[in-house]
Amino acid sequence: MNDESQIESAADEAGEPRRRGWFQRLRDGLTRSSRKISDGISGIFTRRRLDDEALEELEELLIAADLGPATAARLTEALASSRFGKEVTDEEVKAALAAEVERILDPVARPLVIDGGARPFTVLVVGVNGTGKTTTIGKLANQWTGEGRRVTIAAGDTFRAAAIEQLKVWGERAGARVIARETGADAAGLAYDALAAARREGDDVLLIDTAGRLQNKENLMAELAKIVRVLKKQDERAPHAILLVLDATTGQNARSQVEVFRSIVDISGLVVTKLDGSAKGGILVALAGEFALPVHAIGVGEGIDDLRPFAADQFARSLMGLGDLRAGA
Repeated sequence: MNDESQIESAADEAGEPRRRGWFQRLRDGLTRSSRKISDGISGIFTRRRLDDEALEELEELLIAADLGPATAARLTEALASSRFGKEVTDEEVKAALAAEVERILDPVARPLVIDGGARPFTVLVVGVNGTGKTTTIGKLANQWTGEGRRVTIAAGDTFRAAAIEQLKVWGERAGARVIARETGADAAGLAYDALAAARREGDDVLLIDTAGRLQNKENLMAELAKIVRVLKKQDERAPHAILLVLDATTGQNARSQVEVFRSIVDISGLVVTKLDGSAKGGILVALAGEFALPVHAIGVGEGIDDLRPFAADQFARSLMGLGDLRAGA
């Protein structure tokens, strides 16, 4: 989707009613990922004894589903420890894998908590262009204004005019003030002014968008470091959170993005978007196993309420194509 259609989408879908429950939307969103895993498991296990050959096929399937070699090995080892040599069904394997995936994900499933003692609670949002960073900011702003919080958004990706306009649309929908400058303006200066304004107005939250150009890592590193430095001139604890937005459709590339951005700034948590357009949802499990960074929220669509706090049990069961135990499904 190009920048112009994203702007239209923000305007058109911000007020769209959603009738399906979140678990069903999550499960629908993960259909491409879960079908790849579920069909593969069913192809391997049809009243078959769990032997070395079956485990090897299962491990290869999980790696192909972007769970990564280390996570795939952990899952197959856990399955073998309790069921090796026994006859198993595909449903038993899915349930056992879902339980182990949940164990991996549970420690990182942590909602982003706003510290009421920090006014404004300043959130720096980073990520490469195209991950859904700007849209994520708009959705977070909408959630927080819906809770009665005063929110300011700083349009810090000053190199993309469309990103600035998109944030203005989201800000209007969410009832959040948007501070922007002309295209090409100094992003750090904008962040500094936005924090000063948010403090002056007594806002609860300041969300700062940033550029995501990885073509020249040195320039990006210098820009982000400068933003952090000028924020600390006003509040030595700012930014209070640094969120990295990742696009699930990139699969294993998301891993390299985590490494790059962690080398630049102190990432405090992840937001994973576009799970509905990907057959690579397993990458989230791989990231949890390798980096152990908190996963604050996930997105399964472009609607204003399609970004939700991450729940390990729901994600694990959806990934394996299973029903929601909370609903007795």
